Amino acid sequence: MEMNRVKQIVSSPAEITVKYHGVPVWIQSVDEHANTARVYTRSAPEEEMDIPVGELIEE
Repeated sequence: MEMNRVKQIVSSPAEITVKYHGVPVWIQSVDEHANTARVYTRSAPEEEMDIPVGELIEE
């Protein structure tokens, strides 16, 4: 996914399905300089991860 789309999703009031390696994730924030997103899964919200934006897929 591209950074601009990730930023749109983060600021959107709608619930947009995004997956990381087939697992639905919530995007908490983005780091444009590192080109990463801070995400977590619904099943383990305490386990946040910083992942490359390019590995996110919008459903």
